[in-house]
Amino acid sequence: MDLLDAFAHPHAPDFSVIARLSPVIQIHLLAALAAFAVATWQLIGPKGTIPHRVIGWAWVVAMFTVAVSSFFIQEINPGSLSFIHILSVLTLIGLVRLVWEARRHNIKGHRGQALGLYIGGLVVAGVFTFLPGRAMWHIFFA
Repeated sequence: MDLLDAFAHPHAPDFSVIARLSPVIQIHLLAALAAFAVATWQLIGPKGTIPHRVIGWAWVVAMFTVAVSSFFIQEINPGSLSFIHILSVLTLIGLVRLVWEARRHNIKGHRGQALGLYIGGLVVAGVFTFLPGRAMWHIFFA
């Protein structure tokens, strides 16, 4: 199925694709979805509260899981890492900086790291998963 044909003939998502993915990709997907949901809540919810801090730590764990699990996914370049793993390294660095800025009470720096991780580590990386041949492509378009 070519790209235009996929968009011309929409269908309901085929979530059975998830069951056929490797366990590491399933973990990666679940952690990414959790991180996206939690981050969206964090961005619109009140800041500086105890729930924000607790939920923030849950987000850090989810993002860490996404980044680390990605190193075990080598479908683009079988047997080795690919260009997309640069995002994983940047995510890990960003998580350290996010926590560092929060601990220093540098709200501007913390906010910048949070937005950068949300946009770069979740939105941009997430867009790549919808490329033809990738898992999300198969779920929604194939």
